[in-house]
Amino acid sequence: MNVKRITRLIDLLQRLQSGQGGDADGLAEACGVSRRTVFRDIESLREAGVPIEYDADAQRYRIDAAHFLPPTNLTLEEALSVVLLAGRVGELERDTLFAAAIGAAEKIEASLPSSMRERLSEVAEAIDLRPPPVNPLADKGDVYRALLRASVDQQAVRIRYDCRTEFREIETDLDPYHLLFQERSWYVIGRSSRHDEVRTFNIGRVKAVEPTGASFKRPPSFSVKKHLRNAWRLIPDDGPDSEVHLRFSAVVSRNVAEVLWHPTQRCEFRDDGSLDYHVTVSGIREIVWWVLGYGDQVEVLKPERLRREVARRHRAAAERYGVV
Repeated sequence: MNVKRITRLIDLLQRLQSGQGGDADGLAEACGVSRRTVFRDIESLREAGVPIEYDADAQRYRIDAAHFLPPTNLTLEEALSVVLLAGRVGELERDTLFAAAIGAAEKIEASLPSSMRERLSEVAEAIDLRPPPVNPLADKGDVYRALLRASVDQQAVRIRYDCRTEFREIETDLDPYHLLFQERSWYVIGRSSRHDEVRTFNIGRVKAVEPTGASFKRPPSFSVKKHLRNAWRLIPDDGPDSEVHLRFSAVVSRNVAEVLWHPTQRCEFRDDGSLDYHVTVSGIREIVWWVLGYGDQVEVLKPERLRREVARRHRAAAERYGVV
């Protein structure tokens, strides 16, 4: 292949990749060649693995936007960070979003000069990333992709769901507004026909997804932040927010204060080393479990209903161990 043809193929590829493609006549005029040459060049690119398609509606040739992206000039530090993070975190969920991150990291690593790849290996030996336990969703890749596609295309779906509150499988039509990874798993948030309101569903409990053929419009007023309000994690309670005041002993106070558990938290150390922890939450159901995790090293000062609930659960635990 001569230099002139290589230059012409690169020009054609760039036009198609940038969205400047046209029909055969338009491409021939833009590239300064005949229609026959354009057809031959398109076939050559296809044989090389470039997914060129003809869009009959738009009457133009194009390349799937997901196939190529403009090249990015990464620094050594940037390339190392992407490869290391995607490689470590991606192992947790190879069948969902992180699978794409792994593929991108592998391409970046393969494109690095040998000296940089050697440096990458040295850095990898010095760094270890251990994320908290997560639900790997090993067999939910198809479910995740179906929900993501439905959310992007604004297409309603019918899901079969293992409902832990009803202790059985349920079916509901869902308008999937948003997908969210929170702490340990993926969730889909959307309007449920069964509940006639916006609900949050754990993707790990979705048994099946089927398109309904109906479309939906995501309300302009919807946002994840508005939906979750000040929930401790994922499920806000109805009614006004609660002002929570906890007092942690000096044994755990610094461990608590050094972590941002919630955007509204405020920490005040006392003279004896204990910690007054203040937070505003939409409901107390979720924060109860976090408080219980600190055992006798924390006291709930308010609200009273949270104090009573924590006390009740401590009494139940003591009865179970036969120490009351």
